Amino acid sequence: MACFIENPAEVTRRQMDRWADDFDNWAVCDGCCLHLFAKVPFAQEKAPTWCVRSQEFVKRAGFSMMAVMAVHDKNASDSLFLQWLRLIKNASTDERNFVKKAVNWSLRQIGKRNLRLNGAAIRTAKAVQKLDSTSARWIAADALRELMSDAVQTRLRNRKMGGVRGKRARV
Repeated sequence: MACFIENPAEVTRRQMDRWADDFDNWAVCDGCCLHLFAKVPFAQEKAPTWCVRSQEFVKRAGFSMMAVMAVHDKNASDSLFLQWLRLIKNASTDERNFVKKAVNWSLRQIGKRNLRLNGAAIRTAKAVQKLDSTSARWIAADALRELMSDAVQTRLRNRKMGGVRGKRARV
């Protein structure tokens, strides 16, 4: 409940770390990232620091924040997400289910942000696919299926061209 009522402007780095250290399931982790942590002024700094931590749900929180920011932070630069793709590749061999799914989620969301990031995410997924890891192969296959799908490619091309997104134009 605290993540719904806390003011993002008043959250401290230390507070975020304490809360993340207490995560013990994906629902609380993702809910807190979506409703609070991704909105704090220093979220872009905190996400990658958690991605290299060893605790399962702290690591998941880093990738969950990346996924949430890829969707909701309209002011974030492509260069930020390009940097995060390296972290995604590095973490793709983590076989823990809750980490693996968050790594996959962040890769897919970054790749659906725009055409440039889509190409970079596809290249990252293809590199991940070559790693000797069951987790990496699953992440890559799932991400490539979505990122290269006709639906995603059409939506991204239409967005770039300022076109109508799957709706009929009125005559």
